[in-house]
Parts: sequence; structure tokens; C-alpha cells
Amino acid sequence: MPSSPAELPAEAPEKDLSEETDSLTHEERVAPTWTESLARGLSRPFGGPLGEHAQIGRNYFWTALRVILMLAVVTLLLGWVQKSPCIQQYTDDKGVVQLDWRGSKQFTALCYSDTVPLYTAERLDQRGAFPYITSWKDDEGKPTEHVRYMEYPVVTGVFMWLNARVAQGLVALIPGLPMTVIVFFDVTAFWLAVAWLVTVFSVARIARRRIWDAAIVAVSPLVIVHAFTNFDTIATAFATAGLLAWARKKPALAGVLLGLGGAAKLYPLFLLGPLLLLCWRSNRIKAGLTTTAAAIGAWALVNAPIALNPASQTGWREFFRLNTERNADPDTLYNVLVQWTGWQGFDPGLTQGQPPTVLNTVSSVLFLVCCAGIAYVTLSAPTRPRLAQLGFLVVAAFLLTNKVWSPQYSLWLVPLAVLALPRWKLLLAWMAVDALVWVPRMYFYLGTDNKGLPIDWFLGAVLLRDAAVITLCVLILKEIYHPERDLVRMAGDDPLAGVLADAPDRQLIKPSRGAPSHRMRSRSDAGDHRSRTPDAV
Repeated sequence: MPSSPAELPAEAPEKDLSEETDSLTHEERVAPTWTESLARGLSRPFGGPLGEHAQIGRNYFWTALRVILMLAVVTLLLGWVQKSPCIQQYTDDKGVVQLDWRGSKQFTALCYSDTVPLYTAERLDQRGAFPYITSWKDDEGKPTEHVRYMEYPVVTGVFMWLNARVAQGLVALIPGLPMTVIVFFDVTAFWLAVAWLVTVFSVARIARRRIWDAAIVAVSPLVIVHAFTNFDTIATAFATAGLLAWARKKPALAGVLLGLGGAAKLYPLFLLGPLLLLCWRSNRIKAGLTTTAAAIGAWALVNAPIALNPASQTGWREFFRLNTERNADPDTLYNVLVQWTGWQGFDPGLTQGQPPTVLNTVSSVLFLVCCAGIAYVTLSAPTRPRLAQLGFLVVAAFLLTNKVWSPQYSLWLVPLAVLALPRWKLLLAWMAVDALVWVPRMYFYLGTDNKGLPIDWFLGAVLLRDAAVITLCVLILKEIYHPERDLVRMAGDDPLAGVLADAPDRQLIKPSRGAPSHRMRSRSDAGDHRSRTPDAV
């Protein structure tokens, strides 16, 4: 059996991995214990690194995919345990069963989840209520009184409503269950866990030759902390499933999935920009337009029943209204500047309902500038960039420039980061830093009067997180312009190429005069992945 791709017969055709479903051969696999020192160390209790002549793929049940999914299940269980202190109940002095958040337990136990307070805040506890139709008043009787509706996009809002109905039905049918809000959390957590398993599955199927990279998605510390903080795993499931459909050369299905993801959270739609640019560079613009049209159509089809219904039109606009009117969140660079410099911000003296117009403009312009820069990179790189690389850059640019970076938004980056830059130690270091931001965040909300942390600890953690994400962006840019350093390309072509796999590669913007050109070497020149030292990866 040949020991490296270079030793394969010259006439052996390259497999089309976008359609191949059979097990990869020995030569086509990238064994992490040969390329990652972290994997090599972790393998010692289980027999050590894979042997040179080991037989692979002979175990019927414990396939790589099933092991990775099992790791994801364990991680998700840890995530549920991490939130479990916030879903306990007690009986008060009047004999009434209450949710046990006494002593600000949601902060001291680091278990806060939006799912719990939103059950009542979004009127999901009212049996006759329906999102986007049911309204209520905040600050009733005060000068700041205003009408509110469900604040989430349609897919997420209906998802919450259905889970509330299921929880209420279970409590009515099964005696002895805990409070309805606790059952609601558990039902919601179950489906959010399923959504993350879909995310892990999709990443594993996309990675193919480097399937074990999906294990980083499965065991990410961010999953333990944030899988059940909000509802973002629904969007990651649609987004990665859409990327998988694109890799399988199904542009229309990819568009439908990305459109549904955009109806849950906005970010999956950002992936359409890099995809269109790559199609333009490759003379496959028709496929890109098909995906875009399908995404817009799916998004519109899901939103139309709510947006066009006179009874729910105002409620449907609530998501857009709130995002327009909200000011900079605590987790953003804008807030860091305000807190540490004494600056009053772009829009001082705002009243209730008045949007921060300047901040909105600055945030949008900065994001568009970043997108223009990414477009330049896409069209000027010596070798066509990979879709995951550009997708990560766009989503990271949005988070860094946006006025809102809710902590669970970092989950958006996890699958893209693993597909774009599969360097295990680096990714786990970033994920650990990002997950640990949760600790000073919770203790900052606890308040210094209640033995909480000063805001500086929290702001410092935010800066560390942003610096880590920027570092990943810089490394991805370096690999785009030096594709011979790209670990994914060392194992083959872009696994997300899809219909672009056999397309011509046009460099639409030529580099400046005298700039070096770093063309991708052939796979045989890149060297056998088993012979590389840990320093090479």
C-alpha cells in the first residue's frame, strides 16, 4: 500500500469527495495523531498514535463520525449540567412553588439562560397567546411606557412558542413534573442539542479527509457554556447544513437551508456574499445566483404569513425595531471605549425609543468596509480562497464591528473556524478564552455591592476575546495569500468547493507590481501529512 499521495499511480483519478460516501482509503485520510501534538498526547491512554500499517475503518459501529457525535452528546450533557442550577424549584413560605433564583443564583452559579426569563417575558406562558400577535406594555404607567411584541425572528419565535405548548401539554398530562418553565427549558434544550448535533454532523461530512477536525466542534468549551444560553444552535444547524448541501453540489437546497437559517438568526445570510464572489471568480455565477434566489425565497416564504398578516405585521417588525433602537451592548468595543475613556458615545442623551443613528451608521459603514476588503481578498488571492475562510472573515467582521455581540453569538464562529483554520491548539485556546468571558460577565452583573466584580475585569476579558478573533482572521488571511501553508489544501482541494471544484480559477484583481505571487504547490510537492513535524501544523 502506498504511504503517501505522491506514491499513487499517476493514472489514478482523484475522487470526487462531494459525492463519495464510501469510506476513505488509507492514503486519503489525515490522521490527527500524526499531525496534531494535542491529539497525539490524548491518544496515549487509548494505545497511542495510529500505527503506520494500522487497519482503518474496520470497526463496524465505532466509526469516526459516531465517536465525534458521542463526544458532542457528552459535551451537550455538560452544558445542561452547567445550566441546571438555574432550573431548580422550591416552595416558599406561602406554599407556592417558585423558581429558585434566590441570592442571584443565575449569576453566582454562572447558569443564566435567556430561555428561563423569556418564557414569561415573551408571554409564552399565556395559553392563548401567539408570537407577533400578542402584545404587552413595558414600563406600564411610567413616561417610558411602550408596547412590546415577540423580539425574535420568525423561525426562532415560532420555535419558542411550540416548545412552550409542548411543555404545557406535558405538565398537564404527566403528574409530578416540575414547574412548566423548567419543562420548557428542558424541551428547548433537547431540540437545541439536536441542532448542535446537526452542526457537528455537517462539519464532519464537509471535512471528509480531516473528519476528526469536527471533534473540536463537538468538544468546544463554548458549547458547554452557550449551547443553552439562547437559541443560536438552530441557526448554526441551518448554516452548516446549507454549506454541506453546497459541497454536495446542490445549490438550490443550500440556498433554502441558508434562507431558513436567516429566518432564525441573521448571520447565515452573510455567507451568500463570499459564495457569490467565489462563483464570479470561477465563472459559475449561475450557481451562486441560484443559491441566493433560493435563500431569499425561503426566507420570504417563512416570513410572509407573519409579515403580510395585518394582525401580526407590527409584531413582525419588532425584531428590526429593537435592533435599530438598542444602544451598544456591554460586550462590544464601543462600550469598552465609553467605559474606559469617559466618552459619551456617538449618540449621547438618547430618550426612550430614540435610535442611536450615528452608532448605527458607524457600525454599518465599518462592516461594509470590512466586506469590501474581504471582496478584494477574494478576487486578488493567487489561488481561489476557500469558502469557509471567507465565511469566517465575514461573520467575524460583523461581530467585531456590530453594536451587539451577545455571548452566544460566538457559537456562529465555531464551525466556520474549524473548517477555515483547523489548528487544534489555537482554536481551543480561542474557544477557552471566549467561554471564560462568561465568568466576569456574570459577576459584573451581580454588582460590586453584592460581591461582584468591577466592570474592568469584564471589559478586559472582552478585549482578550476580540484580540483572539482578530488573530484568527490574520492567520486566515496569511493562508489565503500563502495557500501552501493551508492544512486543508495539503490534504486536497477545498471540501466546500461544490460546483466550483472543476471550475477555472481567475485572478480578477492582479497584485501590485512587484508583489510576490504564492501559487499553490501540487499535492505531491506539499509532502506526506504523516511526515510533517508538530511545528509544521
